[in-house]
Amino acid sequence: MSKPKLKKRTPAEAAVQQAQGVSKTVMDSAQQIWLAGLGAFAKAQQEGGKLFESLVKEGAALDAKTRKFTDAKVSEARGSVESTLGQVRERSQETWDKLEKVFEDRVSRSLGRLGIPGRDEIKTLTSRVEELSREVRKLGEKRGVAPAAKRPAKTAKRK
Repeated sequence: MSKPKLKKRTPAEAAVQQAQGVSKTVMDSAQQIWLAGLGAFAKAQQEGGKLFESLVKEGAALDAKTRKFTDAKVSEARGSVESTLGQVRERSQETWDKLEKVFEDRVSRSLGRLGIPGRDEIKTLTSRVEELSREVRKLGEKRGVAPAAKRPAKTAKRK
């Protein structure tokens, strides 16, 4: 008996058969991808509520952490501003004190130029008058003269 002869394939037939195999593989992969997508969608629907609650908890924790951080920074900034404000107040007070001193000196010099005695000159004159008054009393007591009675102050008459 003779052996059955196998039919030889032509290159075109081999290419078509190979393309069909590749096409079947691609179709199977596409089907698997589609099914995986449907499975993910179903899983997301089932666990969507849980996932949402989990995300809310994480968001609340992050919000609390952020608020704590910003509160600390705000307190730090407030302290810095208050410190700076205190320094500005001190400097402004010093400036006002210096300005007041300059003004007093200028007024005093102007009054001196006009011949009006200043505070120190008035004090010196007052002490000198008191000293002279004591001397006059002593001299009066030595001579036996009674001190003069004080006259009542004159009152201004109104019209």
